[in-house]
Amino acid sequence: MLSERAKKIKPSPTLAIDSKAKALKASGYDVVNFGVGEPDFDTPDNIKEAAIRALRDGFTKYTPVGGIDPLKNAVIEKFKKDNGLSYEREEIIVSCGAKHSLYNIAQALYRPGDEVLIPSPYWVSYPDQVVLNDAVPVIVKTYEGDAFMLKPEALEAHITKKTRAVILNSPSNPTGLTYDRKTLEGIAEVALRHNLFVISDEIYEKLVYDGVEHVSIASLGNEIKKSTIVVNGLSKSHAMTGWRVGYAAGPKDVIKAMTNIQSQSTSNPNSIAQKAAVEALTGPQGFIDMMRKEFDARRKFLVSELNSIPGVKCIAPTGAFYVFPNVSGLYGKADGKPVSNSSDLALYLLEQANVALVPGEAFGDDNHIRLSYATSMENLRKGVERIREAFGRLL
Repeated sequence: MLSERAKKIKPSPTLAIDSKAKALKASGYDVVNFGVGEPDFDTPDNIKEAAIRALRDGFTKYTPVGGIDPLKNAVIEKFKKDNGLSYEREEIIVSCGAKHSLYNIAQALYRPGDEVLIPSPYWVSYPDQVVLNDAVPVIVKTYEGDAFMLKPEALEAHITKKTRAVILNSPSNPTGLTYDRKTLEGIAEVALRHNLFVISDEIYEKLVYDGVEHVSIASLGNEIKKSTIVVNGLSKSHAMTGWRVGYAAGPKDVIKAMTNIQSQSTSNPNSIAQKAAVEALTGPQGFIDMMRKEFDARRKFLVSELNSIPGVKCIAPTGAFYVFPNVSGLYGKADGKPVSNSSDLALYLLEQANVALVPGEAFGDDNHIRLSYATSMENLRKGVERIREAFGRLL
């Protein structure tokens, strides 16, 4: 008999789509996969070499639970240089990926019945992590016309006596859009007035375009910094998804609680990956610029092509490596079987065009679909033409 907690949780739809696409590919189908949120670049050689050195040096034992000091020092320097934020080692924890950091936060902060405000569209794991910790996810709808930013007045309208925290994600998965400084200042003012924690997921920080400035809400003043836990990692910025290194910075008591929780779950992050992470943060950073430029070219191509397809409207993302086009203009049409929602459309494209992507329903917005452009330009061209042809068959 499973626990009630386990029964409430759904498997990750993004990973499910990716798994189905890979299964079709293994069966001989030529599938273009726009589903996965993972850079298609290899981890830089200098980072690999640091891991190899760690192996040869025998750095294969347990480390301190919350991460080795050289890595915490590197994270501290990163926050100072990139975000103008000052932290001490006791305010830093290194975990097994940013997702693990977020889960540690949920374990440390949420109490039974607490409400956690989550702007929609949202990354798929936010609500389930809240539910897994016996709290209540409260979804706050945001709008395409507002670039999917949570407005301070909308935040205010959803706050109750039970509200514990609000989760922000900028640049955003799935929309690829970013928060501007003025909006963050308004959110910070509301959060402070109501004594809320702010959980700021900044994993896509390094991938911004069109001259956009990434602003961490924690950098807006000492008071909001004291109420904010910033989450980041190396998966997206350094193409290190499989290395599983994420980190968080926040108040000492919260970080201490997260470290105690981690000590009873995973213990320390992988020792070798930690050494590689030190090199990632302190070594040459030219790889990031190269990757960002390539993503930028793909972004421009994909947005232009999608907007040329009848029934599709796509805002140009300002960060990450996703587009989130509105495809509701195609609902009600049919190519044999009617298409009524984003899940129908995603299934139609997978079965009829061998194109894998994620329905917007998974992110709390059924009018959209998510495509990742963390794939080659060749795949983008091939996939877009398949989408254009398949949508053209909808009558």
